Amino acid sequence: MAKDDQPAKDLVKAASGQSSVQELSPGGQQEGGEMPAPKVNKSPVHGLWALTNRDLRKWYTNPYQLIISLVQPVVWMGLFGKALNFSTFISSGAPPAAVNQIMLSYFGTTSYFSFLVCGMLVFIVLFTSAFSGMSVVWDRRFGFMNKALTTPVSRGTIVMGKILQSVSRSLIQSAIVLIIGIALGMTTGSLSVAGLAGTFLVIFLVAMGLSALFVMLSLQSSDWQTQMAIINLLNLPLLFASNALFPTRIMPGWLQDVVKLNPVSYAIDAIRQLLIGATGTNALWVDFTVVFGFAALFSAVGVVMSWRLLKK
Repeated sequence: MAKDDQPAKDLVKAASGQSSVQELSPGGQQEGGEMPAPKVNKSPVHGLWALTNRDLRKWYTNPYQLIISLVQPVVWMGLFGKALNFSTFISSGAPPAAVNQIMLSYFGTTSYFSFLVCGMLVFIVLFTSAFSGMSVVWDRRFGFMNKALTTPVSRGTIVMGKILQSVSRSLIQSAIVLIIGIALGMTTGSLSVAGLAGTFLVIFLVAMGLSALFVMLSLQSSDWQTQMAIINLLNLPLLFASNALFPTRIMPGWLQDVVKLNPVSYAIDAIRQLLIGATGTNALWVDFTVVFGFAALFSAVGVVMSWRLLKK
């Protein structure tokens, strides 16, 4: 059959159930000079990495964003942590041993600054996670979300991409805050490799849970003002109704009950036990169980809700 009869060949192949894809020449082109159609990678892992890396690239290519995000915890540690020295208030006329005993009974450690640094590690996670939802809002406003929804990537993968980019940022920023805290005078006598590994596992879990929460609240939002209002509504109560700045024992009874319901408190309690050897409010396994359950629950709920709420 002549070369001009190629369409007829294809029809015969199609009718007989054979593949109608034209054979490639040794140079990689199809007969007739046409290039083969590009292969589409439909792997969920590939889609998850592409979406996560897209958001991370906007962050690590803009160093000013990283610097600004670190200013607030550094100010809290450098000014608030150093100025509010409870040991100085207690030590008027009291022997050092008595001061240390009082600090241990209330703070679980003799250094309030070290107590605060552990709280700041979750502080930076809380505020980083809050803005993971803003990424969804901006993607919707600028049309990227509609494009992502037309690709083979599932809606759950889109949500997990937003969560993972926030978790990655939280881990990096927490490591930087920890290094700054050590440089400013955090006690390092109890530091260990196992303690550091456990600390960043806790940070990973609480960041995943908080990021899933804020992404879930932004799935149908296209108004950045509404999302900012949600951030302000949740962030400060989650921070101040926790043990990040002050021990639970000095709070009023009703607030202590609220602190016990706040997953942020369990994350901070575990970090203090792991990093500075502080006496914990709860057993370490209890803290891990609560933080793990919080992360698993909200991640699952966020993915399930994306199937219904994440639309063009």
